Amino acid sequence: MTTTPVQGRTASRPAELRRPRRWTRQSLAGLGMATPAMLYILVFSLVPVVYGLWLSFTSYNPLRRTPPQWAGLSNYTDIFTSGEFGNALKVTALFVVMVLPLTVAIATGLALLVNRPFRGVGSVRSALYIPNIVSLTAVSMIWLWMYSPNGLFNEVLGHLGLPSQDLLHDEHWALAAAAVMRIWKALGSNMVLVLAGLQSIPKDLYEAARVDGAGPWAQFRYVTLPGLRPIFVFVVAMDIIYLAQSFAEIYVLTQGGPLGSTTTVNYLIYTTAFQYNQFGSSAAMAFVLFAFIGGLSVISVRGMLGRSR
Repeated sequence: MTTTPVQGRTASRPAELRRPRRWTRQSLAGLGMATPAMLYILVFSLVPVVYGLWLSFTSYNPLRRTPPQWAGLSNYTDIFTSGEFGNALKVTALFVVMVLPLTVAIATGLALLVNRPFRGVGSVRSALYIPNIVSLTAVSMIWLWMYSPNGLFNEVLGHLGLPSQDLLHDEHWALAAAAVMRIWKALGSNMVLVLAGLQSIPKDLYEAARVDGAGPWAQFRYVTLPGLRPIFVFVVAMDIIYLAQSFAEIYVLTQGGPLGSTTTVNYLIYTTAFQYNQFGSSAAMAFVLFAFIGGLSVISVRGMLGRSR
């Protein structure tokens, strides 16, 4: 009596699997709610990307009032043989290298500091996060004043008896000055992420390490750093994506100068498109930048994951 229903259900199961699945009211409601988001992504993300990819193989100047003309791979060959694009790519990579390690290291130190309970820790965390909620353009304007001849930095140098410096007009220091501002701007978001990673590490691991005789440094090396590795991977990947697309700080602080020492690829794309009206060439630069960011992110993430093994 007990085996017959089981066998019957087993025999009828393939037929049920072959039966086409019907749309339920819940499924239709879910599809209706997701449709606006899918349409938004399609219209404002996928379509522009496809159009930009097609535009990168054309020659197009909107001032000529003629449709884009097919140019094949000429835009890509031109930018790869252009010293200006090569310099911009080098400046972009150097900017990432200047900002990324210091940002992650300082943010980790700040996260370790505010992870300890003390009076006013919430206010300190909020103060450290404030730069992240201010727009990059506004922050760049403030730092432009601070770097100016009558700004805060030169006033401090004057009180110390040192000569004033015009860092933003010095080709050897302009990129470093922009990198210092970008480090300060990125500390808040990175600190919050690292702090979340610290608080997710089980306390039992620290207790077990103390029982085994591990000191503070050994706990940090063998418990904290391995526990933070997933957060570090995410932070490094996201920072590379943002830093390699730097534009607002360069536009406000230096406008690519002096002598192209701060011309990043994104700024070069802007000038090529909106100053020289070469939209096909600028689109090709954008997709080369996309490949550069993807490659740099993959190398960095694989390097960090490889160390964990």
